[in-house]
Amino acid sequence: MTLRRIPISLLDERFPTKSRRPAGELAELEKIWCRPKGWGWFTAINNNFVGVYYVCAAMLFFVLAGALALLMRTQLALPLNGVLGQETYNQIFTVHGTMMMFLFAVPAVEALGVLLLPQMLGARDLPFPRLSAYAFWAYLIGGLAFFASLFFGLAPSGGWFMYPPLSSSTWSPGINADFWLLGIGFIEISAIAGAIEIIVGVLRTRAPGMTLDKLPVFAWAMLIFAVMIIVAFPSVILATTLMELERALNWPFFDPARGGDPLLWQHLFWFFGHPEVYIIFLPAAGAMSTIIPAVARTPLVAYPLVVLAMLATGFISFGVWAHHMFTTGMPRLSINVFSAASMAVSIPAGIQVFAWIATLADGRPRFTTTGLFIIGSVIIFTMGGLTGVMVAMVPFDWQAHDTYFVVAHLHYVLIGGMVFPMFAAIYYWLPMVSARPLSERLGRWVFALMFTGVHVTFLPMHLTGLMGMPRRVYTYLPGRDWELPNLISTLGAFIFGIAVALWIFDMIRNFRPFGDREAGDLHQSPGLEWVPAGLYSLRSIPIVKSLYPLWDQPDLKADVVAGRYLLPGSAMGGRETILTSAIEAEPQALLRMPAPSPWPIWAAVFTAGFFLLLTVQAYAACVVSGVLGVYCIMQWCWSLDLPVEAEVAHIGGHIRVPTYVAGPAGHGWWAMVITLIVAAMVFVMMAFSYVFLWSRNPAIWSPPPAHGVLYVGIGLYAGAALAALTACRLARLGRACARWSVAGLVLAADLVAGAWILDFQAWRDAGLRGEASAHGAIVYAFLVWQSLFVGVAALMAIYAILRLFFGLVAPERPTTGDLIGLFLIYSAGQGGASMLITHLFPGA
Repeated sequence: MTLRRIPISLLDERFPTKSRRPAGELAELEKIWCRPKGWGWFTAINNNFVGVYYVCAAMLFFVLAGALALLMRTQLALPLNGVLGQETYNQIFTVHGTMMMFLFAVPAVEALGVLLLPQMLGARDLPFPRLSAYAFWAYLIGGLAFFASLFFGLAPSGGWFMYPPLSSSTWSPGINADFWLLGIGFIEISAIAGAIEIIVGVLRTRAPGMTLDKLPVFAWAMLIFAVMIIVAFPSVILATTLMELERALNWPFFDPARGGDPLLWQHLFWFFGHPEVYIIFLPAAGAMSTIIPAVARTPLVAYPLVVLAMLATGFISFGVWAHHMFTTGMPRLSINVFSAASMAVSIPAGIQVFAWIATLADGRPRFTTTGLFIIGSVIIFTMGGLTGVMVAMVPFDWQAHDTYFVVAHLHYVLIGGMVFPMFAAIYYWLPMVSARPLSERLGRWVFALMFTGVHVTFLPMHLTGLMGMPRRVYTYLPGRDWELPNLISTLGAFIFGIAVALWIFDMIRNFRPFGDREAGDLHQSPGLEWVPAGLYSLRSIPIVKSLYPLWDQPDLKADVVAGRYLLPGSAMGGRETILTSAIEAEPQALLRMPAPSPWPIWAAVFTAGFFLLLTVQAYAACVVSGVLGVYCIMQWCWSLDLPVEAEVAHIGGHIRVPTYVAGPAGHGWWAMVITLIVAAMVFVMMAFSYVFLWSRNPAIWSPPPAHGVLYVGIGLYAGAALAALTACRLARLGRACARWSVAGLVLAADLVAGAWILDFQAWRDAGLRGEASAHGAIVYAFLVWQSLFVGVAALMAIYAILRLFFGLVAPERPTTGDLIGLFLIYSAGQGGASMLITHLFPGA
């Protein structure tokens, strides 16, 4: 259906905001969004439940990783201590760092977004609630399995960065490293799924009138955060895949003896790893910029500059990854560029800090527990930022690299830039989901002990590092003057641990989620998330006219609760929200949302089982788990794109919007495009790896197959793209063309598979072997990556045939065909690009 533009000004004129809605609409909402019962707690998909589960799981991993930190600090309290053996210490060190970075820091802020964004944006839920549920369960199951590896002697011991050759099969011959490689790859897929949900949710499900200049700072931060995940995380997925291929198939990506280079791992890992610090920081900074106005009781100073600073941070952060590689012998020009970028990235961070300080100075701040954590965060993060500028200077970095000075810097930045803001967010937003707030008295003790513990633990580490103590050691010799600072650091770690234990006690005593009432707003805050809500989020979706709606629209809260705005009930008898335009937030369509379903959790269980069984080399069971996972995902997708009862729906007043949209107007199209951007980033990093390995040892590059293979392969891929595009066009011409449309999609999938088989066989016939050289390894890595798309394309073709057989293909519902067509067009383009790179570069 053609979209009809509904300007906000016209909406205000036509919508009777003061007309009270029937009480029956509220009862209908409560029935549709009812509380789960029995096993339903596991199948719940709306953000109220999944968000709370997600935050609790992230904090569980924080506590578990913190307990491991206390064991390490106990071992290092005295020289030649025997609390932990060398291998046990290395395993605990690896699991601690991995859990803090991969299982706490990123998932915690992503979880906060899932919990807060729908109500903050004025939506009933994020657009893909089942995707959020899948991401959570995959993360929880994978994280618990990874932590449990400690108790079976299977935990990795190569550090959370897993540098080769330490993580190669020569030095890590068991399956311990495989747990890290496959587990982290799986967990990162979960993070990417959450990022897709956040991007589409922020851009397409905002309340009408919430233009980008009225978007809450936290929503801006989560949008930038999610985009950064889409760009950065594919790099670590590729790195872990290449390492696993080297370990499993003896393909020498990182083996210098056969043309590989361990520095490739560092480039791939830190292209993800250093932006990850800012991926963690930006949502926390967004939370700070949202909380501070409420604490200070005044608008945020320089809101536009703060948003621009976040955008600048996200952009510059991708130019600093080699900041970790100054001692590896890089060219001097590269070192200078990365050094300048590493110092430049502190400028936008400084803008945000000064905006926070100015806001606190301009207002009348209340130093509640939330306010104290805000102040503590500013102090600790600023100290960490200053030492960050120090290590960005190459001469100093050469001296401090791989010493405890860097450990101190890292923890100051992460604790000040993420942990303290997270605790501020918990104390601030917990009354939104709990019947009782946390204790202010205990909260002040938690803050005091935590703030003290941070400085007592990590401040001496700067001195220890400058005195020459290397990081990643499990013990040290006496007589080097390291004993006292290490003992002080251990004491500080236990002070921090007591603070966390006190917070856990307070949570057990007071946290009461999923009740019939919430403690409510304790700070007279300005955001929509503080409008009283039920399981359906907001009672009605308001028209937003300012950045601080509850401060600037005095009657808004009462009108929303009374159902005097848009969508006061259910327009179609199910779960719904409003789909709005990306820039102006004008109503475009009614977004029908799925009901609770067991398929996301079962898909997560079998997907996790596939990776776990692959790790322990139980291949038969692995195949069974993979097949069951695919079946669950297909069942999940089967309920999508079904017939609608009416083409238009009333969403309030005289406003009518379409109930079905396709193409770029639909939210599914956006999700598919973002997913393909992830795939493209993996491909770009693989192309970088190809060129990098060639540049290190061009003599090992073998001649490509005859050019005739290239011409035929490119022709097949071009035919596949044309077939897919034609199929999408045919799907809109009428029911008589439905079979031809599906046939076009099947033909496109067959052509993609045929081109891949041709390319694979050509390299085999040319005598290239993956285990022989880095050239063979990287060429076959391209083929392995493309084979994944060939397999998915085959499944999509089968899915399209089944939809046609059951009469679910219709010209008025072209979304399924559009999305399959998009995927096939991308697959053809990627396959053609990989053939061009591997056959033409560096030349015959």
